[in-house]
Amino acid sequence: MESRNRADLARALYAALAAGDREQLDALLHPEFTGRTAEGMPFGIGGDHDSPTAMRRNGWGRIARHFEARAEPEQFLDLADGRLLVTGRYRGHGRQGGAALDAAFAHLIAIDQGRIKSLEQFTDTARWHDAAGRLRTVLLDFEGGVATLRLNRPDKGNAIDTGMAADLAEAATQIAERSDVRAVLIAGNGPNFTVGGDLSLFAGTAREQLPSRLRRMIDSYHLAIERLTSIDAPVVAAVRGGAGGGGLGLLCAADIVVAADDARFALGYSALGLTADGGNTWFLPRMVGMRRAQELFLLNRRLTAQEALDFGLVSRLAPSDAVEDEAAALAAKLAAGPTRAFGAVRRMLRQSFETGLSDQLDAERESIVTASATDDAQEGIHAFIAKRRPRFRDE
Repeated sequence: MESRNRADLARALYAALAAGDREQLDALLHPEFTGRTAEGMPFGIGGDHDSPTAMRRNGWGRIARHFEARAEPEQFLDLADGRLLVTGRYRGHGRQGGAALDAAFAHLIAIDQGRIKSLEQFTDTARWHDAAGRLRTVLLDFEGGVATLRLNRPDKGNAIDTGMAADLAEAATQIAERSDVRAVLIAGNGPNFTVGGDLSLFAGTAREQLPSRLRRMIDSYHLAIERLTSIDAPVVAAVRGGAGGGGLGLLCAADIVVAADDARFALGYSALGLTADGGNTWFLPRMVGMRRAQELFLLNRRLTAQEALDFGLVSRLAPSDAVEDEAAALAAKLAAGPTRAFGAVRRMLRQSFETGLSDQLDAERESIVTASATDDAQEGIHAFIAKRRPRFRDE
């Protein structure tokens, strides 16, 4: 193929990506296409993609979900090995309010039989991180009505420090502000869900400074817990490895918890001479009962996954390598449900421990009357009569 035609093919690829033209992309990409995005890209974008579908979904698709950006090619150079080298700049901005994106790129493109067979990306990933916004220690992804919130300090056991607490508050706020979020999935990168508070932060803070640092950190963390419990969208947590301390508040805020059958749970406050945070003194007596909560706090009892299931701390167990798949399937199922009705039920269940029966009956009456006027209720009723699956869409 002539150099001019190779360059034209590459230009067509950039135009199709800028326009989001799926049909054109399908025509341009070879059936055996493979892609590689630069390691170190934010939001888990970097890595190998072994098919056109994988590249669209996990490479270009993730970029589109987190950035308003386009590749602007500037130079096209034929290489001795037959590939095309394209250099230029990515320009745009992150969708979470970061700096403007202006990052150089180099793409190595291989072409076979008039179609693009591979693309390898090199770029200044630091510029992408600057544009990604304020989130540094968590990953937040929106797809198919599901917001996936992933703790991302795997080398520290996803321990919660000041930065992560602030990121959790920001992520929970973004989730709460989006009307298209119909379910939330919370998980952790690495072998642990979260070990709880970052003890190295506590130990490395001067005694006179620790109270104010803890106050700021916990204020942010508690805001995240409040936001996650106040939204209509139900929350699913996927727990692998250890879950401890204040980090238990995240799984307590969830409606359904899928835990690995070898997961471990502990509070640990008494061993540190500290009291509780993360809403644990509110959630745990309601979930496991007062006597069991007292034992967990005062004796620092550690629970196996089976014990956590027996206590009512988690909803179900799964093999470690299947936990996230099962939790994601549940989140997708919930995302197809009546979100506004789910939200009303979430609120009534929480208030039921402080509300007398008469008041709770009143709340149920008003809630179901309100729900009956929604499009989702009409769809659910008609689908039931027609013996078909309902298609809920209310936001």
